[in-house]
Amino acid sequence: MRLRFLSPVVCFFLISLMAQAQIARAQTVKSFAGISAGQVGSPEFDVDPSGAVGTKQYMEYVNAYYQAFDKTTFKPVWSSPQPFPTPWRSNGDSNCYSITLDGMIVFDRLASRWVLGAHTTGSGNYYYCIAVSNTDDLTSPTLAWHTYDFNLNPILGTNSKGHPYFPDWPKLGTWADGYYVAIDLNDPDNNFQEVGVAVCALDRANMLGGNTARTQQCFLNPSRVTGALYLAHSFIPADVDGTTAPPTGRNEYFVSIENPPNDGKTTTSNAINLWAFHVDWNTPRNSTFTQTTLAEAPYTPGCYVAKMPSMTACVPEPSTSSTGVYIDSVGDRLESRFAYRNFGAYESFVVSHTVQVGTGGSQQTGVRWYELRGSATPSIFQNGTLSFDNTNYRFVPSIAEDKVGNAAVGYSTSSASSHPGIRSSWFNLVKPTRPAEFSIFSANADEENTGKWGSYTSMTVDPVDNCTFWYVNEYFPRNQTGSMISWSTRIANFKLSTCH
Repeated sequence: MRLRFLSPVVCFFLISLMAQAQIARAQTVKSFAGISAGQVGSPEFDVDPSGAVGTKQYMEYVNAYYQAFDKTTFKPVWSSPQPFPTPWRSNGDSNCYSITLDGMIVFDRLASRWVLGAHTTGSGNYYYCIAVSNTDDLTSPTLAWHTYDFNLNPILGTNSKGHPYFPDWPKLGTWADGYYVAIDLNDPDNNFQEVGVAVCALDRANMLGGNTARTQQCFLNPSRVTGALYLAHSFIPADVDGTTAPPTGRNEYFVSIENPPNDGKTTTSNAINLWAFHVDWNTPRNSTFTQTTLAEAPYTPGCYVAKMPSMTACVPEPSTSSTGVYIDSVGDRLESRFAYRNFGAYESFVVSHTVQVGTGGSQQTGVRWYELRGSATPSIFQNGTLSFDNTNYRFVPSIAEDKVGNAAVGYSTSSASSHPGIRSSWFNLVKPTRPAEFSIFSANADEENTGKWGSYTSMTVDPVDNCTFWYVNEYFPRNQTGSMISWSTRIANFKLSTCH
């Protein structure tokens, strides 16, 4: 055997890679079964698996049910998943009985309370419904929900036929001075094309105590909706991780994509958008909502086709060659969460989305992530793209950050030769490390009868140790064919050895 001597630089590089691999291997990924289609009364093709970890339980959402699980035993809290309107029905709030999709669950870490939010899907009269728990323990015999409904119709506006725009893809975030909501405006008379966004601040202070909430404060963008395709769509409000609040008076921030111009030929963008919401509850006319454009290296949104910008399905699975079905990458937007953490010395925001990483005509997708920092208006501090091979598509990501600056991103994976599964990657943001990928769950079946996929997933961090990541996503235990709906979800947790 011939010995070869390596330079000190190469040795250092190899040692670094070996150390990262050992750290990655040292992580124990625990996972358990979440909600499955067979457990709910009216399962949807579009799953939207999401949730949050609290002090005692993990709470999961799928369209349109919720269940909670003990963090230690993983046993479900309720005998079966609960219909999402349950808290409002229990309180007799009939405005919120018709919730069938797009729910959100967040854990208000600054108050140790659960928060549920969703829009109604009634016949043209829409409400945003929010419920705030009176305890952090979902097994408490005194558990109750403070429920609220906010009429959206005066906010949504109407199209040329006088029909209100449909509220879609609402996202909910916790900030010290309010609960913040972003809602897409879709035109029901134009194939539900997105034409704008509404953002609202809700009165967190009074809602936590079950008191009457002050009138919501809302803004539209664009301020005059014309019906044209809106490129900066699907805003995500920042959501606090950890128990250190933002500095007093700190604006809430929203982030959104800036899609390529709708000109039928351009496929790349070089910016994302940041929006500052300053709320003044005492003098509402002083509230403001302002935009900053953040320049970024050019990227192609996942599955983007210049002449069909709203078509985002290009992810293959083994059955695609025979079914012609491609999975929706939801590549036309940034993905929740827009996770915020106050480290004291600096403030950090992280977010991610699906982008094209393939070359030579390949539409292979990967995950681009961003970290924003800044005590005034945040700016992009660093970013990167996750793609570890030239075959697997990675899509619908969600990112969060632990108390020592480790970031973890969870996402779906699929390819022409591997069934849709669940993976995650981690890397350190303080002393940047090469991302390491690991498997959360490998599935053995395809979604053969529809391209619809959950349009978001959820990565959150345990508020007790501020180290343990919890992630939920979907998979298929058997091939979904014909009219069958057979999805399942998986909930996983893991902690990196560098976080104590």
